[in-house]
Amino acid sequence: MSTSSVYNHRPMQPAGVRSNTAQEVAQPHSSFSIVEPLETIKHEFEGVHAELARVRSQKDDMEIKRETTTFLACCYGSNSSVVEAQVAELASIRRALFDLENEHNRIRQQYEDEINRLRTESIAIRQSTAPQPPTTVLGNGRPRGPGLSEASPRFMAPVQPEPQQPLPHSRSISRGPQLNDRERDLPPDKMTVDDRDTDRLSDHRDPKRHKARRENHPDMFPPPMGSQLSQSQPQSQPHATVKPSYSNNNSLGLYRLPGQDNVSAPGGSGLPPMNLSPPNPSSEEFTLQNVPPEFRKEGGDWYAVYNPKIKKALDVNLIHTFHHFTVVCCVGFSADGRFLATGCNRTAQIFDVSTGLKICVVEDETAPKEGDLYIRSVRFSPDGKLLATGAEDRKIRVWDIAKRRIRQVFDGHQQEIYSLDFSRDGRHIVSGSGDKTMRIWNIQDNSCRTITINDIDSLNNDAGVISVAISPDGTLVAAGSLDAVVRIWDIASGTLLERLRGHTDSVYSVAFTPDGKGIVSGSLDKTLKYWDVTNRVNAFSRIKPDPTGAPLALTAAPSSSALDFIGHKDFVLSVCMSNDGRWVLSGSKDRCVHFWDSRTAALQFMLQGHKNSVISLDINPLGGMLATGSGDYTARVWSYSLL
Repeated sequence: MSTSSVYNHRPMQPAGVRSNTAQEVAQPHSSFSIVEPLETIKHEFEGVHAELARVRSQKDDMEIKRETTTFLACCYGSNSSVVEAQVAELASIRRALFDLENEHNRIRQQYEDEINRLRTESIAIRQSTAPQPPTTVLGNGRPRGPGLSEASPRFMAPVQPEPQQPLPHSRSISRGPQLNDRERDLPPDKMTVDDRDTDRLSDHRDPKRHKARRENHPDMFPPPMGSQLSQSQPQSQPHATVKPSYSNNNSLGLYRLPGQDNVSAPGGSGLPPMNLSPPNPSSEEFTLQNVPPEFRKEGGDWYAVYNPKIKKALDVNLIHTFHHFTVVCCVGFSADGRFLATGCNRTAQIFDVSTGLKICVVEDETAPKEGDLYIRSVRFSPDGKLLATGAEDRKIRVWDIAKRRIRQVFDGHQQEIYSLDFSRDGRHIVSGSGDKTMRIWNIQDNSCRTITINDIDSLNNDAGVISVAISPDGTLVAAGSLDAVVRIWDIASGTLLERLRGHTDSVYSVAFTPDGKGIVSGSLDKTLKYWDVTNRVNAFSRIKPDPTGAPLALTAAPSSSALDFIGHKDFVLSVCMSNDGRWVLSGSKDRCVHFWDSRTAALQFMLQGHKNSVISLDINPLGGMLATGSGDYTARVWSYSLL
């Protein structure tokens, strides 16, 4: 928060000699002082912040001691009473640190809210006590009050509130969870990545996807007309508390303070209005500290917090932790559920999920050695014999797993490949890229069909495809894009069936429901949406598709978002559904995995088991098992079961 924006106020009267009348009018305002409460809040906040820095330093020391203790336990046996006592003490300290950090975040938010409230009241008081003389047309016809001369043009209108911290449009806007190069070079046990801070670490190789920075980035949606205040009229209730109005760019670190609500975006975008319903408070209510003991579960370095407002229905446990030397960008189970593939820098690795053993590592030795080459997506073929990988170098490599060698390379995308999916018959691979295209590759004859997004109303003309998913019956493909739209095509003809609009920021993940009648999408707007596409799909099945792939004039009503899943505190990066369709799972930059009831959108529990963003999720086809990939250099396998 800028100090100058809090303490520097524009004078209520012009400099120089003032008349007695002006002094008498300004007298009520002089009795109001906001400096002292703000100064007190500032000092308290700085004290809490310094305390948090000290605690974090102690936390790092404790982590080193914990590793040393673990090493001693391995060397001298776990029966040593001294070692056991130290481990128990470190676990207690760790819980205390979690409690202190959450308390700090709560106090910080409380102070920020109080400062915003005081600033709002100050603006309202200044507006209500400002002189309001009868307007008199003088000279050039502009109204002037008493004591304002022809040479004082900036005082020819009633004093307006001082602008509050303009939106930092020149600030770089990152698209997803990121690590810097220094941290990526550290071993996994020495990483000190902290996603809890407001200013997140950034790197041009976002482990999942990257969105180029936009200079002079406009607001994507204007505020509602009802929230705009006329600048020529004072507020009718100057002492009423006015909550800050946040724009949809809040997830990117851009926010509006009171007085900025009238800033609107350029018109004619053709995009739907932003949903300004109040945020769901569930993520704030359910924390490790404020739920009863029976609604929490703690492991060695992970914990789950259950929703105390609904009945506990699931249990969760950690099975395996697979350490990597770089960010884990993607995870994917084989169709038989026996193996898990992970993608990181230059290599894809395959693990046996029953034993936890690494059974295979594949790397293209012919690729240039300079720089990074992150694997953004991995997918097994239905028979489990092939592994497809999509990478930063715009190539799809199809590996023969048994021979550990490349069988095919598909090259054609003009930008990075972000997502892959195998068709259920194993004949096709669908890929999505930042070049605004989706390609359907035939692995039998190496042919390719390209579907390009050319919508004129795309947000900032940027419709890069970030996520693709093939329907269970293999007839449809859904794609989530940077322009906040989910699109559905018919695979056989390439016909666009529908555009699903509702998200207010880029869609980073899409998944079909097991019955193929719905789609779940996750977005940078921190929400998930469930879309019922039954009517649209049925209408398409009754007509002949256009051979050119042009959109069809379907008579069925457009699909709508039936449920909104609100609760994540940061970008939603990955979504999937359980095999029975009962649960929706989501991974976020807030480091948490949420389990949602697909029928009610109620949060069942929150799982925190990573120290950085949860970039990728996948459900084991056999059920009861979840894999997560994270920016903390680990992939983890979890079990979940009904209670």
